[in-house]
Amino acid sequence: MKNEDQPGNFLPENAYRELAPGEEYKPLMPAHSTPREVTSYSVTFGILMAIIFSAAAAYLGLKVGQVFEAAIPIAIIAVGAGNMLGRKNMLGQNVIIQSIGASSGVVVAGAIFTLPALYILGLDARFYQIFLSSLFGGALGILLLIPFRKYFVKDMHGKYPFPEATATTEVLVSGESRGNQARLLAISGLIGGLYDFCASTFGLWAEEISTRLAGWGVLLADKVKIVFKLNTSAAVLGLGYIVGLKYAAIICAGSFTVWFVLIPFISHFADGQAVAVGEGITTLLRDMSPEEIFRHYARHIGIGGIAMAGIIGIIRASKIIKQALGLAVNELGGKKEGAGRDERVHRDISMRLVLSILIAVLAAVFVFFQFGVLWNLTHTIIATLIVFIIAFLFTTVAANAIAIVGTNPVSGMTLMTLILTSLVLVSVGLSGTGGMTAALIIGGVVCTALSMAGGLVTDLKIGYWLGTTPAKQERWKFLGTAVSAATVAGVMIILNDIYGFVGPNALAAPQANAMAAVIKPLMEGGATPWLLYFAGAALALVLTMIGVPALAFALGMFIPLELNTPLLAGGLISWYVGSRGKDEQLNKSRRDRGTLIASGFIAGGALMGVVGAILKYVGLDLFVTWGGAGWLAALAYILIILYFIKDSTRKCK
Repeated sequence: MKNEDQPGNFLPENAYRELAPGEEYKPLMPAHSTPREVTSYSVTFGILMAIIFSAAAAYLGLKVGQVFEAAIPIAIIAVGAGNMLGRKNMLGQNVIIQSIGASSGVVVAGAIFTLPALYILGLDARFYQIFLSSLFGGALGILLLIPFRKYFVKDMHGKYPFPEATATTEVLVSGESRGNQARLLAISGLIGGLYDFCASTFGLWAEEISTRLAGWGVLLADKVKIVFKLNTSAAVLGLGYIVGLKYAAIICAGSFTVWFVLIPFISHFADGQAVAVGEGITTLLRDMSPEEIFRHYARHIGIGGIAMAGIIGIIRASKIIKQALGLAVNELGGKKEGAGRDERVHRDISMRLVLSILIAVLAAVFVFFQFGVLWNLTHTIIATLIVFIIAFLFTTVAANAIAIVGTNPVSGMTLMTLILTSLVLVSVGLSGTGGMTAALIIGGVVCTALSMAGGLVTDLKIGYWLGTTPAKQERWKFLGTAVSAATVAGVMIILNDIYGFVGPNALAAPQANAMAAVIKPLMEGGATPWLLYFAGAALALVLTMIGVPALAFALGMFIPLELNTPLLAGGLISWYVGSRGKDEQLNKSRRDRGTLIASGFIAGGALMGVVGAILKYVGLDLFVTWGGAGWLAALAYILIILYFIKDSTRKCK
């Protein structure tokens, strides 16, 4: 973003476009410079951000199933703090702060998408199991992504949009000249945080509304099995804005297909049906609510679609994998890919060191599985191989998804990992509760590895644009991973003690519930809905053939409706804010301002959610139930949307 009225440094004009033949991108901090990057200030600040945002992201993810990327809000806070303290030339240090702190969101995603299923299934989950699976998974994600750095951030310059990295980079660059983004983030964070706090802690208005608010809506849900639901959280609305209209619409298209086509169709033509597609289904379809039909039948189609979309992604990434392996082999053999790789801005951790650490991490994983989970040498060897092979293959899928849409589909890839792992473990004699525990912890390691790979490629792209040293980002990412893993393990245990994951007032943890639903019949020999999985896989193939992103569509099919519709609302706001003006530069400025407001909603809502959890933990329950909460929620939601639009569209250069 460049504004001629503002002094300071700006990205080169070819930062976001493809380079012409022979053209070279020169970063903001030149290769011959020696910027301050790793200092006691940047490391300490980064650790603090990792702790705070790990707690916030864990709460939000377990409550609504969406984990925000912490890179943008952490970058804004780093810029604002540096300006308030009067620090100069903070760009390199701010990148390190952001890189360490942003480990929070990616480690949290890996942990909460899988490991709460241990509680859901009534299994034992100890602190060291959650901590070590997150730590080792994060380390694997870092190590397996490093060989692909050059391809994604340099060779494909201008060909991938990197939406998350772009927004974060803009914040860091503008912070060198001005710090008003921090003020805007603080205001929007306060508004979004108080808004969500009033609903979740005081019950002033409902956190979710549906067509059941009206009598005709109740009748429609009972007779035709059609219901529309919406989560009213400001944080989820902000997520929708950042995702954007295109992908929010695709996600909701999958959700609407399930809720407005499949569920009414199944109910109408098989109302007396009670064929078990999973364990414990005895209720007739005509007696099921739409939510029960979704949980027992329709959602499994989405799971099959996610698995097939992951396979398609691996096939498409086969060329990238071959190129990265060739690069690693050449360096191990003492060959270089050109003099440019010796420059500071292109210097990674050496492949020899990467290989050495990778072997050490895999050895630690082996010991962890053997003496902390399995206690069987054959099973441990198989589990370690599963972790390495699947994490390696899916690394490029995760990085590719982040580079294109800014969203990492780790939950879908992890579902496929669980299915494959369960089938393999059962075939070698490990089933029942022991098999479920092992499969979920294996899934946790893989999920965290893939999540970290997507997060690290974002950090490295930011560093490439700005001119930081990749090797320093890669080294200190390990510290952020360790801090975040310890934090999320503690927070998950505390939230389980406060809310639980099973029961009427339990945390939603939708991805973990999906994992539990998949793994239980596989491990206990019950009915597994293979036909529904196959139908979802076939649908993913058809969608791919007609050019529709199958993964986003399938995710919409299995994530609950009320968590998808706010994404569409946020996406519509993003489209409106960025298209209503005739001046494209003005539209871009408004979109950028909206991104900051959305980030504030996300950070404020999540942090106030942690405050609410602490109040409940100490026994201070201030929640009040009253009859008008639903209608007031609808009004409050409209008001916060109007504020979002009005503040985003303020005239700015």
